[in-house]
Amino acid sequence: MRTPRHPSAVDSAPPAGLPPGQRLRRDFPRFGVPFPPRPQAPAVAELAVTGAVEHELRLPLTELFDALPRVTRTADFHCVATWSATGLQWSGVSFRQFWEQVVVPRCGPTGAVAVIAHGDDGVTAVLDMRDALADDVLLADRLDGRPLDDDHGAPLRLVSPAQYGYKNIKHLVALEATRTFPRPGRVLGEHPRARVALEERDPYLNARTYRLIGRALTPLIAWLNRRDSRRSTRSPS
Repeated sequence: MRTPRHPSAVDSAPPAGLPPGQRLRRDFPRFGVPFPPRPQAPAVAELAVTGAVEHELRLPLTELFDALPRVTRTADFHCVATWSATGLQWSGVSFRQFWEQVVVPRCGPTGAVAVIAHGDDGVTAVLDMRDALADDVLLADRLDGRPLDDDHGAPLRLVSPAQYGYKNIKHLVALEATRTFPRPGRVLGEHPRARVALEERDPYLNARTYRLIGRALTPLIAWLNRRDSRRSTRSPS
């Protein structure tokens, strides 16, 4: 599994093939704001489905992976702060298959236009159902052939390659179906779609301004996340 190798791991010039405004990063660190405490490993890892459904569901991850075929996909990860990690190999189950084969028959979602992904660390993201049901979206438990570690969202995370990283919730514990779009909860705002190809970084700031802010803050945020990782490693479980 990839780990940070150097404080300055971002190329100064974007190689061909990256989306607008992105620069290649040669590692794949834990990266995000704010810096919530790492959740402790649950006694029984499970995924809940709540909200606009007829019947709520709490599904142990063992049952989740028994119910659906395992899928492995290679995809790039694009952080809204303008760096990209390429060629990541994710393994898990298709979100679309999970929704259509498990959620619809067992929960009966009623008119959901979006789903709120909840991480066990308190971080959330809202996904338009059109994006959540894309063919490349996964509920992943493995990265580059190994089980996810704490840095990358163990035991389960959402992987949506066509959207910026803040939609890819780590430590995923619940999916809340909703008939309306909640207000953004992020510091700089959460774009309803956050599509990388269209550079939908923020609902308020234009893309060029957001690029400048992201690049200026990346070294500090990366350092703070590395410090948090070291503290979490030293802390007793």
